Amino acid sequence: MYRTVVKRMMVVMVVVFLMITPLLAGGQGDKAEGGPTKLTLWTSNAIHGEFYMDAANRWNSEYPDQQIELEVVTTPNVEMHNQLTLAFQAGVGAPDIVDININFFSNFLKGDIQLVPLNDVVDPVRDSFVESRFDIYSKDGKVYGLPLHVGATVVYYNMEMMDKAGVDVEAIKTWDDFEAAGRKVRDTLGIPMTIIETADQRPFWPMIVQRGGDYLGPDGSVTLDSKINIEVLERLHSWMFEQKIAVGAPGGKTWAEEFFPFMNNGGFAALIMPTWYMSRFLEFMPDIAGKIAVRPMPVWEEGDARSCGIGGTGSSVTTQSKHIELAKKFNAYAKLTVESNKKLWEIMRFDPPRWDGVWDSPELLKPDPYFYNEPIFEMLIELAEADQIPSPNSGELLADAQTVVRNSVSYWVFEDQSRTPEEALREAAAELRRK
Repeated sequence: MYRTVVKRMMVVMVVVFLMITPLLAGGQGDKAEGGPTKLTLWTSNAIHGEFYMDAANRWNSEYPDQQIELEVVTTPNVEMHNQLTLAFQAGVGAPDIVDININFFSNFLKGDIQLVPLNDVVDPVRDSFVESRFDIYSKDGKVYGLPLHVGATVVYYNMEMMDKAGVDVEAIKTWDDFEAAGRKVRDTLGIPMTIIETADQRPFWPMIVQRGGDYLGPDGSVTLDSKINIEVLERLHSWMFEQKIAVGAPGGKTWAEEFFPFMNNGGFAALIMPTWYMSRFLEFMPDIAGKIAVRPMPVWEEGDARSCGIGGTGSSVTTQSKHIELAKKFNAYAKLTVESNKKLWEIMRFDPPRWDGVWDSPELLKPDPYFYNEPIFEMLIELAEADQIPSPNSGELLADAQTVVRNSVSYWVFEDQSRTPEEALREAAAELRRK
C-alpha cells in the first residue's frame, strides 16, 4: 500500500514538473516582440546538437524574415526518451522537435500518436533519398521522422594488422573468406580478427538483415527465431568459442568507454559497424588514423546484399509545438536539403540519406586522410546503385525486439552461455509474441 501511494505521488510530481517547466522557461515556441521564434529541440547526442545549431545559423542567414532561436537540450539516451514518454502522457512539456533513436521510435507510433506527419515536406524530395530510411520512421503511409543517415554497415580493416598477417582484404568477398583471414590473423598476430557486442546487437543485426532475415517481418510479425537468424547467431557463436577469431567487446558494446582504447591500441583487426561509427574513430581513436580501410560487408552467398542500413535517429515534430509549421520547415531544412546533407558528412562523418546532388559532390568524394586516404563515397555510390543497402523492417515491436536481443539473447549466448543460439532466439521470440 505504502509503495503504491509513493509511486502515485512520484508520478504526480513528474507531471507537475513537466507542466511548469515550459512556464519557467517562458514557454516553448515563444516569440519575443519583433524577435526570433524560440524552438526547443531534444537530442541525446552532443554532436547532433552541433549539427542542428549549424543548421539554425544557416537558416537564419537564408530566412531573415523567419528567424528562430533554437534551444538544443542534450540528455542521455534512455533518460531523454523516458522524459518524452512522460511529456506525452501529461499532455505538456514536450519539445517542438525531438531526435528519436530508432531503438525507441516504434514506441511513439502506438496508440495516440503525438508526432506530426511530415509527408508534405518529404514527398517533393523523396526520390532523392534512400527510401528505406523513411520507411523505418513511418506508419500507415505517414512519415513521422526524418533520417539522420543511411547507416550503411561496412567492415573497418586495420591495414597495419592485415599487412602484418599477410591478409589481402581485397580477396575477402564472403564470410568464409573473412573467417579464413581471421584464423590467419589469430595464428600470426595472436589477436582476434573482430569483436562481438555481448550487451548490444552488432554484428548480429546487420548480418541477418543483409541475408534477408530480421527481427520482424514486413507486416510487423515476430521473425526473430527464423532459420536465417539462428544460422547467423550459430556462426557468430563459432567465431567466439570454436574458431576463436572473435572476442566480446570490452564493456559489452562498441560505444563503451572501455572499448575505444582496445581498438585504438590494436586489440583486434576488423570491426563490423555502420558508417556512422566513423565519428567515433575521429573522436576516440587517434592512434590508428590513416590505417583504417573501409570495405563492404562480405556476403553469405552470391546475391546477398553487401551492406544494410542500421541504427539512426528520426527528427520529429511534436503535436505539442506552438509553431508546428515553422518547426516542420526547419526540420526539413536541416535534414532534407542538399547543403544540410553535405553538412551531415562534414560535421559528423555520417553517410547522408540524400544521395542526389550529395554523394557525388566534390566535398564527399575527397579522399579521407583518416580512412586510408580513400574516397569512401565511391564505394557507397556503388552499393546504392546496386540496391545493396536494405534497412530493417519496422513495426510496433521493434523497440522491444532490440531490447530483448541486447539484454537477453546476447547475454545468454555470449556471456553466461546458458542457452544455445537457437534456444535463446526461440525464447526471446516467444516473449515478444506474448506482448
